[in-house]
Amino acid sequence: MSGSYRRFIKPSNGKRGHKSSVYEEDYLSAEENLHALVIGDEDQPTPIQSMPMMSSFNDRIRPILDAVDQLRNLMVMKEGIQLPTIVVVGDQSSGKSSVLESLASISLPRGQGICTRVPLIMRLQHNTSLIPEIFLEFNGKTIQTDEANVADAINTATEEIAGGGKGISDAPLTLVVKKNGLPDLTMVDLPGITRVPVHGQPDNIYEQIAAIVMQYIQPEESIILNVLPASVDFTTCESIRMSRQVDKTGQRTLAVVTKADKAPEGLLEKVTADDVNIGLGYVCVRNRIGDESYDNARMEEANLFATHPLLSRIDKSIVGIPVLAKKLMHIQATIMAKCWPEIVGKINEKLNGNVAELNRMPKAMSSVAEFLTAFMQVIGYVKESLRKILVRGEYDEYPDDRNMHCVARVAEMFNLYSDDLLNCPESDHTRNFLMDEIRVLEEAKAIELPNFLPRLTFLSLLQRKVEGVSHLLFGFVEKVWAYFENLVLSVSMHHTENYPQVLFTTKRACQNLMVKMREQSIDWVSEIVQMEKLTDYTSNPEYLNEWNMLMSHRQAFIDHVQKNESSKMKIEGFGEVEIGNLREYQPLLSSAFDLKMRMTAYWKIVLRRLVDCMALHLQLSVRNLVDKELEKETITELMGTNGGKLEMMLEEAPSVAAKRRRLNGSIELLREARDVLSNIMDKVSA
Repeated sequence: MSGSYRRFIKPSNGKRGHKSSVYEEDYLSAEENLHALVIGDEDQPTPIQSMPMMSSFNDRIRPILDAVDQLRNLMVMKEGIQLPTIVVVGDQSSGKSSVLESLASISLPRGQGICTRVPLIMRLQHNTSLIPEIFLEFNGKTIQTDEANVADAINTATEEIAGGGKGISDAPLTLVVKKNGLPDLTMVDLPGITRVPVHGQPDNIYEQIAAIVMQYIQPEESIILNVLPASVDFTTCESIRMSRQVDKTGQRTLAVVTKADKAPEGLLEKVTADDVNIGLGYVCVRNRIGDESYDNARMEEANLFATHPLLSRIDKSIVGIPVLAKKLMHIQATIMAKCWPEIVGKINEKLNGNVAELNRMPKAMSSVAEFLTAFMQVIGYVKESLRKILVRGEYDEYPDDRNMHCVARVAEMFNLYSDDLLNCPESDHTRNFLMDEIRVLEEAKAIELPNFLPRLTFLSLLQRKVEGVSHLLFGFVEKVWAYFENLVLSVSMHHTENYPQVLFTTKRACQNLMVKMREQSIDWVSEIVQMEKLTDYTSNPEYLNEWNMLMSHRQAFIDHVQKNESSKMKIEGFGEVEIGNLREYQPLLSSAFDLKMRMTAYWKIVLRRLVDCMALHLQLSVRNLVDKELEKETITELMGTNGGKLEMMLEEAPSVAAKRRRLNGSIELLREARDVLSNIMDKVSA
């Protein structure tokens, strides 16, 4: 079996060591039972004079072809499943129609310009009856015809599909020809490639044709049958340029050289040199001329390649329509055997995926009770997810989305918030050392004892500092609640995406709730700021300890200023400070130093309160949001929006209904495809 296949793919120049096609390796490694069905054991090729167009394995390959055709009719390619296909391409007037006519033994549309305006799927099948059976399939209907009228029937069908002008369409037309002696082949004939639009054709006709050609030849499962006229330089053919774009090594390209009788000079050199890298080799043919019968045309072709002084030198294994038919059937059988396991796998995978996706969709609700059950279930899912993310710090639902690891992200925000408070100008105790305190003391002069420190001076300084950092508090609240809002909306939409009736209600409820929670936090921050500005109090013993430690340096500081030794002095807890400008304020230095140290010790307490209280407030707010407010707000929104008419919520959204129809249609199609596969595999096993 493998030996006969190797003979089939022998390179046209007959040289040993010539590169071989990947299909040889694939053929040898594919499932043996399937190959036994479609290939069998072929005899040595018969001489061209007696070679029948229908090979001995027609009966074996037919079930596979029928199965693939059924899959194609089911449009499984719309499900992303590519089918093995022989795609016929060629430049306009390359002789494509003549080759297909010779293979099918019927007349196809002829004329000037583009004759094939839609992809024509040609299903050829040997029929034991002497009466041919020919029909067209398109737009969901079947049209019977006969040999005398098939060309007209194709033209009529083409006009119905692509319109009455000269435009093209990518909607396929299927031609089924069941006739005695035909090879069992399925091919897709594409519009001839032309660069210059004629009258009635769109200006972008080339782009339209190129798009259709690339659509069909790009899949790895496609075999490209490239039709080249003998009279041209192969390297200049547009069809060669396109096929090489998708099949750079030529391993799935077979070339048919037409009009050999019109340009025999140099043809042998062209097909043996293989300048355009045709991996599956060449077949040279003679086109049928005029009203020749197909039998006479084959006889003339055989005589031409046997007696012509130039053409007779071409190896007989690569000339003639019968050789082309046999090669195409071998290639077709091989690619089908190669692709079959992958097709089976893709259909099963796609079917299982669609069934799973359909099962994940909510069932269509038919009663208020069903809706309320689904509603409460969704709200429960949302609350549990938020409880895990916002409260417990678990993120197993979103392991790779760092933005959803809420506790860690909020901790990072708090660290930045704390750093901002510690590094703001109000927390820099060395800046203008003692000058603010001196100015406050000067404005607090009164008829009183000189060593008395008015409380008003401390509160005045405190109010300035608290007011100076208040924007950091409000900014942090806005930032953290914006983060919470995005997170809550993301979680709620994730759990309600399959329930459009609930999704919009939940989204509005979450947005409204976030506004309320943010406003509550802003009000709370306003109260905190006011309390810190109006009241100077702490029971924390660290305050007195810090103040006493700092005050222990007061006399040394005053002495240093009075001695006028230098303009700078190092003070524990402050580092080096500028004192040169303080000598003129010596009467106030003792009180100013005391005021500075009191504020320095107390400011640490204030900053700690602003961070700790913020953390406690947000923790409480988040718990209230999850445990109480979210469900209450959502139910309020639901009842308020619908005015108690919950029946309005039962109607499924158009997008969900469309998705359900699409999945059901896809599942039905794929199940039919699976049944087709099961039937053919039963035959393979048998």
